[in-house]
Amino acid sequence: MNGMRIAWRITRLNFRAQLEYRTEFLLMIAIGAIWQVSVIVFATVLLTRFTGMGGWDSSEVLLIPATRMLAHGLFVLLLGRVHGAGRQIQEGRIDIYLTRPMPVHRQLQLAFFPTNAIGDLTVAVGLMVGALSRSQLDWTPGRISYLIAALIGGMFLEAALFTAITCAALRFPAADYWSRWLEELLGTFGSYPLNVLPQAVGSFLTYGLPLAFVAYFPAAVLTGHGHDTGVPYWLAALSPLLGVVAYLGSRVLWRWSLRHYAGVNG
Repeated sequence: MNGMRIAWRITRLNFRAQLEYRTEFLLMIAIGAIWQVSVIVFATVLLTRFTGMGGWDSSEVLLIPATRMLAHGLFVLLLGRVHGAGRQIQEGRIDIYLTRPMPVHRQLQLAFFPTNAIGDLTVAVGLMVGALSRSQLDWTPGRISYLIAALIGGMFLEAALFTAITCAALRFPAADYWSRWLEELLGTFGSYPLNVLPQAVGSFLTYGLPLAFVAYFPAAVLTGHGHDTGVPYWLAALSPLLGVVAYLGSRVLWRWSLRHYAGVNG
């Protein structure tokens, strides 16, 4: 509890520090929203020009980017400082964190307040509201609970992937560039039903780099397409749990990597 109080105080101070520069604060929010403009364009074109995609109608497809973006916004707000941590490793800040009594991972997450997350979440919430308002599904308590679990699981899965890259950067600082590649893949393929892509690509995004578990599989389960995803239904349905398990595994990898960290200069 004491650690949580300290983390909350630091977060409040970081937020107040951001507010000292009001124009920059608003610009960062705008940047967070503008960064998602491609998804907004995709959703607009989907709803105005197409009746569906890959056997999904447009309202069902819209649930995929809405889920992905909202999970991503939560990741950026709560766990996102691990993305781009390679720069702190290259600058030797991790070495400073190691001298302090607070856990290194917590210091990394408290380094600054992610103002751009406000813009990300604003767009994501708007898209989710639009997706739910167009949905023909009966939103029972079970479906609502599963959607919430999917958002949390997607957040943890994205955090697990970026944490794994940060672990690699502790050994090879140049691995930080992989985080940009991962971000591009999430933005490019994370908003579509994977059955419209070549089978090899879909398999890679399922078993090689499990982006399908962030939003595609949960949306398929919610909309009744869970048996048509190319994986066993139970595996698609367990997507939220797999996200949590992956994150716990990434934290174990983080602790192992930190114990073997030899400094930015080796």
